Amino acid sequence: MSTIPTFRRDLNMGSTWLLPEWSKAPVGDERTVLEGAKAAGYQGIQGANPQLCRELGLVPTTFDIRIEVGGMLDQAKRFVDQGFACATLMVGTGLESDDDAMRLMEEIVSASAEARIPLYVETHRATATQDIWRTLRLIERLPELRFNGDFSHWYTAHDLPIGDFEAKLDLMAPVFERVRYMHGRIGTSGCIQVDIGDGRSEGQPHIDHFRAMWTRAAAGFIAGAANDAVPPPHLELGFAPELLPNEFGYAIKVPNADGVLEELGDRWQQAVVLTDIAQQCFSAAHV
Repeated sequence: MSTIPTFRRDLNMGSTWLLPEWSKAPVGDERTVLEGAKAAGYQGIQGANPQLCRELGLVPTTFDIRIEVGGMLDQAKRFVDQGFACATLMVGTGLESDDDAMRLMEEIVSASAEARIPLYVETHRATATQDIWRTLRLIERLPELRFNGDFSHWYTAHDLPIGDFEAKLDLMAPVFERVRYMHGRIGTSGCIQVDIGDGRSEGQPHIDHFRAMWTRAAAGFIAGAANDAVPPPHLELGFAPELLPNEFGYAIKVPNADGVLEELGDRWQQAVVLTDIAQQCFSAAHV
């Protein structure tokens, strides 16, 4: 196994769902889409047939939703049998007590250790980790927790740009130190997922804010991933753009010249822009 942490360009299949006809994305069956993803430079795929991914030389990862305690170990073993490298998990609803949230997290950490597969709790709205403060308290009680960072949820829900942004990042340090996978999405104070054009930050201060968060998360990975109870395979930090369609409440639609509502931007192209930014952040974290 590699002893040098590296960056892996992944793609969440949600970024290919319900794309407009004018998108640059490959069109066809799952094989065609995966071949197109590989040609675009992606090295891993989240949410596709793991056997097909391996056949094409792509690292397969998966995801799951865990609302109640029970069955995580069996599911983790199934992930192993299917050949997934890791799984990201949306855990709870955000309405459970602190103790109930803790029981969910304990089961995940235990199942990960026993099945020998990394299981990463996602920072996501409407889950037990939707709140930064409670997530930090969970870490205090269970330092073994590891995360899939989807920071757009926190950026919008906590209105992070308001006030001392750097102080907030310092407060979030225990989370950044434990990020082992990331979902690529950039938001603003009022919208979880926005189109950022070519990624230049002039007039888009939120891009620099996400660069700062992603760089800190990459630094946490570089410093600590090798010491995890269940380290990421090959010490690769998977970064998977997860740009979901308007039908899921994410991509913004605006009227086109004919007055028909269309998505603002091509999520397929945006995924490449986000991945390039994240790779730059990983390189910066090495300095």
